[in-house]
Amino acid sequence: MIKSFLNIFSSGKEKLVELSDFSTVATDMHSHLIPGIDDGAKTMEESIALIRQLHSAGFSKLITTPHIMSDFYRNTPEIINEGLENVRLALQAEKIPVQIEAAAEYYIDDGFLHKLENERLLTFGDNYLLVEISYMNPPDNIREIFFRAMVLGYKPILAHPERYPYWYNNFEEYRNIRDSGIALQLNLNSLSGYYGPDAKRIAEKLIDQSMVDMVGSDMHHQKHAVALQRCLSEKYINKLFELNLLNRYL
Repeated sequence: MIKSFLNIFSSGKEKLVELSDFSTVATDMHSHLIPGIDDGAKTMEESIALIRQLHSAGFSKLITTPHIMSDFYRNTPEIINEGLENVRLALQAEKIPVQIEAAAEYYIDDGFLHKLENERLLTFGDNYLLVEISYMNPPDNIREIFFRAMVLGYKPILAHPERYPYWYNNFEEYRNIRDSGIALQLNLNSLSGYYGPDAKRIAEKLIDQSMVDMVGSDMHHQKHAVALQRCLSEKYINKLFELNLLNRYL
């Protein structure tokens, strides 16, 4: 298995602790593992294979987050929770000792505000609400939507901010969003270059600035599993593990 190292300071002396997995993170809070309901796992067999690999990679808890999009993935809490129970039953049958829960990854589109105002949204942990936005243009009212979510008691988490290219030359926007109370969730595979050099560069800069609050695999398929393993050989994984990631408290 690929090895990595984490710097730990004890009594003023630097020690190197060899790491071979993601057990120091403990919980993967972003994935697409319920089969057949979005662009993630297509079958239960694929779902179990991906979960087995995540568990082998050191994750003891998974919070899977199917897409909810008004015009494409019209998932509901009922659909997601039914799928979750089916996955749990399959894990029991396979004797894979991993804890799995479900929330959702909400796309901020024209229908999101209606859901926010009229439905109880799927959250995890301390009422964390995972949201994503367009890769083409940010919503004009993004700050108003985040503020309204917080007024309603949610704690918004912006999924994979390093993948939004319109902010690549405006890093201050990341700081403004986080300073407004929005947590930032980094995709681990960004560190391997899976999403391209710009996403990798921004991911590393967010780590340098201690602006990463959570990390997730965003696991959809086998290619993501392969890239995830490569992450452990990236030097920035060391800096990432040194941050006070909220994953450890979920």
